[in-house]
Amino acid sequence: MSEESSQAAAAPLLTARFFLMCGFTFTVFLSLFQLLPTAPFRILDLGGSRAVAGLFLGMLTYASALSAPVTGALADRIGKRRMLLVTSFAIAGFSLAYAASRSYWLPLVLVFFHGLFWSGLLSASSAYMTEVIPEARRAEGIGYWGMATMLATAISPGIGLWIYQRGWVWLCLGTTLLNLVMAAIAWRLPPDTVLAARMSHDRLSAGGLVEWRVVAVTIALFLCSFGYGGIMSFVAVRSDELGIAPRSIFFIAFALTVVVTRLYSGRLADRVGHRRFLLPCLALVTLGLTLTALARTRMQLVGAACVFGLGFGSQYPAFVGHVMKFVDRNRRGAAFGGILAAFDTGIGTGSIGVGAMAERLGFGPAFGVAAALSAFSIPYFLWAEKRFLVAHGESRETAGEAPRA
Repeated sequence: MSEESSQAAAAPLLTARFFLMCGFTFTVFLSLFQLLPTAPFRILDLGGSRAVAGLFLGMLTYASALSAPVTGALADRIGKRRMLLVTSFAIAGFSLAYAASRSYWLPLVLVFFHGLFWSGLLSASSAYMTEVIPEARRAEGIGYWGMATMLATAISPGIGLWIYQRGWVWLCLGTTLLNLVMAAIAWRLPPDTVLAARMSHDRLSAGGLVEWRVVAVTIALFLCSFGYGGIMSFVAVRSDELGIAPRSIFFIAFALTVVVTRLYSGRLADRVGHRRFLLPCLALVTLGLTLTALARTRMQLVGAACVFGLGFGSQYPAFVGHVMKFVDRNRRGAAFGGILAAFDTGIGTGSIGVGAMAERLGFGPAFGVAAALSAFSIPYFLWAEKRFLVAHGESRETAGEAPRA
């Protein structure tokens, strides 16, 4: 190992800035996952159908996916910290607007514009975190950072559903307050590096906003995130239908599984190889979705959530760790924008598709279709990796640079 590689491997991971970003991300998803499981109930209460209820998450993620390549590059240019501040305040405004809605169509209009700012927030926070995490510990760092998301996911739906019983307005006011806390945390973050801003300006001047190779490979995650979108929108409704309490039991089991496994999964992925670690994770996603489709009891649903969480929660750090080996340092914003675009397209399509199928066939068959779709993720990834990554350039390791993951 070279001296540069040794220094990278020895660089501290758990710094003050790392924990500050974890706090920001926890607050982001604490707010969002109070809204996502309750919005379908709100739409149903206002007279919308299941298919219309699925449009809420679908519109959010489609808007995010369409804008992510641009907002990711824009965050590099104007500053990631500044982008986090702007988007936090903007999303607080949308939360207040949701509180005033008296027709189920108004949230569907608002959520599209919400998604535009959401993509900027996600792209900026991901790109900012790449400056915080040592390159040789990328999967480990992303895994630990993702635990903030999973902890929020574990507790947010239950909190949101409990608050919703006391009124939609109270729920929206609570998320508004959390959005303002996000802005306060972003204000405390150190500014971006000058180097990153200069690089992004050059990239925008050249007109190369999108890393299409990364988008093409990320379609493998699209095939998995389709099922994730359907579950996030409707597993609470499905629990109600089956008489399973509490409604948030799937979210709790899923999130706790991810939190526990991420204590070691990122480090294991860095050690055994990101690609080798990723493939079993994709298989576990398919198995988890299949078990969710077949679940009829509380224990079966909890088991399905654990299997799904084991695969879905571990695949993203390994995927990012592997793909970033083929991406230039000055293309990280564009690369994360591409990943977010494909990933969110899958979530949005899954939310809309599962809602439409459930309206006609029921939730069991709808989740079954999601499982069948995810089964294609492994063969597609193996083909796309060879076609779009290996065939178009060597990884940083094989090109003679210090390993980045």
